[in-house]
Amino acid sequence: MKNKKRIILMAGMLALVVVLSACGRGEVTAQSEGFWDRYIVYNFAQAIKALSFGNAGIGIILFTLIIRIILLPLMHFQNKSMRKTQDLQPQLKALQQKYSSRDPETQQQLRDEQQRLYAENGVNPYIGCLPMLVQMPILMALWQSIQRTPDLTQGKFLWLELGSRDPYFILPILAAIFTFLSTYLSSMSQLEPNPTTKIMNFAMPLMILLMGINLASGLSLYWVVSNAFQVVQTLLINNPFKIRREREELARIQREKERNLQKALNPKKKRNKKR
Repeated sequence: MKNKKRIILMAGMLALVVVLSACGRGEVTAQSEGFWDRYIVYNFAQAIKALSFGNAGIGIILFTLIIRIILLPLMHFQNKSMRKTQDLQPQLKALQQKYSSRDPETQQQLRDEQQRLYAENGVNPYIGCLPMLVQMPILMALWQSIQRTPDLTQGKFLWLELGSRDPYFILPILAAIFTFLSTYLSSMSQLEPNPTTKIMNFAMPLMILLMGINLASGLSLYWVVSNAFQVVQTLLINNPFKIRREREELARIQREKERNLQKALNPKKKRNKKR
């Protein structure tokens, strides 16, 4: 299930690159035709300009923060679902060992047992893809609103021309760093190390870096702010250090219970030690 989610994520990011590279260059106005241009891209541009206070970069930052706050309940729901999925990993691993045969019948039994386990614990393994799918059209609309609105294309922020790529690659590097921190912190809460997760921890930042180098710096600015927000959100809401401490405490309590049970079942051994 996890591999499928990661494949979907990677495919989505690659699709974004293709779509962004092929999208139109014409100016978007209130007279633009088509639902996407007239109601999505145009209104994104108007929202950014309304939040700019004379500087389009400030508008992008404020717009990004508003989007992240709107998505906060969805992201929190995703984090809870991911944690439930992670807590089920020992049971899922036991099922994989039980149904280790590769014949179709056994593999179908494995899938049925996994679905039953998910249903009993109220877990949807595909829900983790939802925030990514929601953010894809946001990224496309943001990029097009910057590229196809003269006030934003010609806008400046610090050393940046928002409609052009960052000449010093500072924002793409920062975006990659925050992406790495976000994915790494999320992976820290996993019960068992996963080779695929380790690959994703480096593949996603690299992809963001390559896209940031080649696309408008306004989009890199969005990524920097969005992923920095994600890092802070993870530390406050889904803190992996806190999760690890909670699991260690639960494990300690379980070990203590088992020791007490062993003592209760072997009272003679306890008396012999006193003698």
